Amino acid sequence: MRENLYLTKPSVDLEGEYLSFYKEWLDSGENMIPWVIEKDPSNFEKMVQSLIHNEKGVNLPEGWVPDSTYWLLNNDRRIIGVVNIRHQLSEFLLNSGGHIGYGIRPSERRKGFATKLLSLSLEKAKDLGINKVLVVCDKTNIGSFKVITKNGGNLDSDFIEENGNIVKRFWIEL
Repeated sequence: MRENLYLTKPSVDLEGEYLSFYKEWLDSGENMIPWVIEKDPSNFEKMVQSLIHNEKGVNLPEGWVPDSTYWLLNNDRRIIGVVNIRHQLSEFLLNSGGHIGYGIRPSERRKGFATKLLSLSLEKAKDLGINKVLVVCDKTNIGSFKVITKNGGNLDSDFIEENGNIVKRFWIEL
């Protein structure tokens, strides 16, 4: 991978690019991962402000923890992916959410971007004082399984959700 990739915090100056990213994901019909991609971007400034509030722990729903969202950009400032880093673990996150959730836009998958995104995210987690990071993926998600293990993930016990979905849980020491 020759592209220079970097993480940036959500910003209103990337509205057009983000809306392109969002539309591509919507058009794919896939589940939006991480969860922050599900936020309605029709009032873009309000959406970005809510992400800033989440990071500061402002107006969080009951039981939620502060989280930081970053966008993965390439040299052309194209949004390649999104990551959401939870600053601590609730019971739900300990079982099936983890510290880090990430996603790569459908047209940019299978190019090594997810491995780089997780690697950069681990640096951000360390900056937040998280020394042992939990990253999870569904048992059926072979791509994420490989990305997590390439980044040092050590398999822990699985978690079985109420619907029977098996969540693979990995710890990464920083």
